[in-house]
Amino acid sequence: MADANAVIEMLKSRFNPDAAKGMNDVFQFNITDSDDYYMVVKDGTLDVGEGEHDDPSVTLSTDSDTLKGVMKGEVDGMQAFMTGRLKATGNIMLATKLTSLFPNK
Repeated sequence: MADANAVIEMLKSRFNPDAAKGMNDVFQFNITDSDDYYMVVKDGTLDVGEGEHDDPSVTLSTDSDTLKGVMKGEVDGMQAFMTGRLKATGNIMLATKLTSLFPNK
């Protein structure tokens, strides 16, 4: 569980408000071996909540190791998706914006 919490904290610290200008979307993270989180990206701002959002734009389901690897750039997100380690529902094209919203520094 600490792994997923650490990833969420890492994402909050890497948030790029310029990439989020004009957006109004909710990213739901269903983490199989940890707590669920959601991120509300609204016109350059980020709010993070624990649990499930009522109306996410995209839902990403994975385990904490895969999430950590993808967000650190150690695991290719498309490869994880194609091999079933990462599942996406809803506006799956929105998931491709994660790298610009949370760039590796």
